[in-house]
Amino acid sequence: QVQLVESGGGLVQAGGSLRLSCAASGRTFRTMGWFRQAPGKERDFVARIIWSGGSAYFTYYADSVKGRFTMSGSNAKNAVYLQMNSLKPEDTTVYYCAAAASVVAGSTSAEYDYWGQGIQVTVSS
Repeated sequence: QVQLVESGGGLVQAGGSLRLSCAASGRTFRTMGWFRQAPGKERDFVARIIWSGGSAYFTYYADSVKGRFTMSGSNAKNAVYLQMNSLKPEDTTVYYCAAAASVVAGSTSAEYDYWGQGIQVTVSS
């Protein structure tokens, strides 16, 4: 059974940092990503990792988080991480980990096969 379990969310002041983790089990994936979704809005792409072989990978980011967020991964642990720095109140929402068996070239949520349950990130002003 495939599972994606997020951890590390919480409450932080504006300008602070949080690190989200996503642990996958049940199989390995070629692409893993982070999305976020505010109530009543679409699920937006944040970042993704594409494993290129062994422990190497490429990362891609939404313009809104470039320079502030860093995604990393551990092939050995079947896990990915999202280091979020310089957080802003507008980063407040639920963050989701996603995984796909194949290479995902785009930024749409429909390209992913599995999803975590979501984790709340709240940035106070």
